[in-house]
Amino acid sequence: MFGDLLGNMEEKQQAMKEKLNTIILTESVEGGAIEVTANANREITNISIKKEAIDLEDMEQLEDLLMAAINRVLKTAGEQEAIESQKMMKDMMPPGLGGLGDLFGS
Repeated sequence: MFGDLLGNMEEKQQAMKEKLNTIILTESVEGGAIEVTANANREITNISIKKEAIDLEDMEQLEDLLMAAINRVLKTAGEQEAIESQKMMKDMMPPGLGGLGDLFGS
């Protein structure tokens, strides 16, 4: 029973990675002045800066805003990854294990 469960774990992990690549998340700061896009694998896929909304001479402000936007999108990506992982674990549980499936969240 558990041999089958663990036997295709690598396959499931690859499928999960592929699914997470398709989940695109975007976070912005300063009313959209800086927008960072990532996938649920926590890979940054795009950074957009509206130069008219940012003082490009103030590098400290630009760095702080970039850091804030990146941290937000990575946090959201981590949350999405956790949700998808819980779904995968629940789907992998064989029927009849009762409340054991509840260990993986709802």
